[in-house]
Amino acid sequence: MRVFVTGASGWIGSAVVPELIGAGHQVVGLARSDASADALTAAGAEVRRGSLDDLDGLRKAAAASDGVIHLAFKHDIAFSGDFAGAVQADRRVVEAFGDALAGSDRPFVLASGLAGLMPGRVSTERDGHDIDPHDAARLDAGPEGRRVTAELTLSLAARGIRASVLRLPPTVYGAGDSGFMATLVATARSKGVSGYVGAGTTRWPGVHRLDAAHLFRLALEDAPAGSTLHAITDEGVQLRTVAEVIARHLDLPAASIAPEKAGEHFGWLGGFLAVDCPASSTLTRELLGWQPTRPGLIDDLEKGHYFQAATAQA
Repeated sequence: MRVFVTGASGWIGSAVVPELIGAGHQVVGLARSDASADALTAAGAEVRRGSLDDLDGLRKAAAASDGVIHLAFKHDIAFSGDFAGAVQADRRVVEAFGDALAGSDRPFVLASGLAGLMPGRVSTERDGHDIDPHDAARLDAGPEGRRVTAELTLSLAARGIRASVLRLPPTVYGAGDSGFMATLVATARSKGVSGYVGAGTTRWPGVHRLDAAHLFRLALEDAPAGSTLHAITDEGVQLRTVAEVIARHLDLPAASIAPEKAGEHFGWLGGFLAVDCPASSTLTRELLGWQPTRPGLIDDLEKGHYFQAATAQA
């Protein structure tokens, strides 16, 4: 297939592109900078210059493709205080793709999130669908707004699109990660203590980015219309365990941070660390035959790449 990919040069996209090309697909990647364009060209992909705000360009790119994977999200504005703005921009993109693909039976895979889905219990692919996809008021409700957009994506099946939603855990880890795990390591270095919130019993699911990339390809190729998929290797790793591994590698103490001090200690990450969000991928594995083969989160941390100087500075 000729596949249009947004976020193609990002942390996950840079694994999805070679996964697709290795399976014989042609990739067209969205690039808003020269650096992104160069990275895509080096990976063997065709480049389409533009941004998530260029809705007409996105429609044309989708219409000229055999399928779309939408990985991009305005994380820069989301994590700087305008999460609602990022959600609203994402919804406009999904609507544009829906218009371009309607009636074609072509695949459209949306990357979404799991954090906060079913706090306190293991969530499954069947959870989180009790939201009206046209409830515009919820688009201003932080991460919940992404769930509204995900439900809108699933509803595109009724418009003749093989739409699916692939939910990602809070941490998509691996060598080169500059996300949540790298931020925890950097915070431990700067504070002189590897912290966890409260008792540290909050559980996070995780997936290696190469396993996630493989699932995105399977979704593109085979996911039935209206499917919800979970990219989960570890159902739930306690964050105290993560903090203790970091402490050992950095030769620092591990310590509890009072919940009311989490924001001060961890910055923007503090709120996320208090979210207990274990999740299962059993139904996804049964549906698509996906089997993660890379290390779990703790085993990946133990490899040591998160503690090298270059990673810590990323």
